[in-house]
Amino acid sequence: MSRSIKKGPYIDEKLLKKVKALPAGSKSIIKTWTRSTTISPEMINYTFGVHNGKEHIPVFITEEMVGHRLGEFSPTRKFSKHGGKMQKEIEVADAQKEREASVAAKVETKA
Repeated sequence: MSRSIKKGPYIDEKLLKKVKALPAGSKSIIKTWTRSTTISPEMINYTFGVHNGKEHIPVFITEEMVGHRLGEFSPTRKFSKHGGKMQKEIEVADAQKEREASVAAKVETKA
């Protein structure tokens, strides 16, 4: 849900102060826990370390990201995979194909 136009976008003042203190295009990472901060044009070409609950994920800000929130680019949940018997069989078959391909490549290089 978007914020009221009357109020304007939420931008953390401390974060904006850190951005203005750094030289333009600086490669240093600005750590932040404020995932709800809206990305403004002043933040372009800076790298932010956005906290996902466990660690800081580096996010390089580009022009296309303006208007979005910082938290959108730092996922909080890790998708492992869909499981089940069929998926395991597929993975075993793929591993077997890779082994056969690598053996075939070794034979071709020796010949």
